[in-house]
Amino acid sequence: MDVVRVSKRLSYVLRHHPESAGLTLDGAGWADVDQLLTALRLTRAELEHVVATNDKRRFELRGDRIRASQGHSIAVDLAYETATPPAELFHGTVERFLPSILAEGLRPGRRHAVHLSPDAETARAAGSRRGRPVVLRVDAARLASDGGRFARSANGVWLIEAVAPGYLSRIRVSPIRVRRDTSASG
Repeated sequence: MDVVRVSKRLSYVLRHHPESAGLTLDGAGWADVDQLLTALRLTRAELEHVVATNDKRRFELRGDRIRASQGHSIAVDLAYETATPPAELFHGTVERFLPSILAEGLRPGRRHAVHLSPDAETARAAGSRRGRPVVLRVDAARLASDGGRFARSANGVWLIEAVAPGYLSRIRVSPIRVRRDTSASG
């Protein structure tokens, strides 16, 4: 079983297109596990392995139900409670989006909320998926004191409706370096 491939398929089905697997999500984004297993031709053990080993903890599995933790482009109410954020949060993006973000702020796009990371490294990793990463610092303490409502998803991602440009600043991040094994095999 290709865990990455299955994880991507689960994300697609549970976040964007449940109908592609013949599923219907309830109002909170939950799907029936047995129906999902049948549709994706997985065993319960395989599904549990994918959920447990997903590096971003994208899924919640509770008994006979499963859902994505955040990132939906379809209407769901994840019912996360408002939470007080740390003083600063981070958002990873790529250089080509920076001018519009600095002019208009962070908006959710096709998702329900803007996703923020608790640390710059996680944001850098998120931004690097689409090119050279840029990391933005969000003055979460000031935004919260000004009325911004934050929630924290089950996997630790911070969610907010939008972030105005005045709460953002760019931080410098070191380039991602790939270490090559230079030892000689013998």
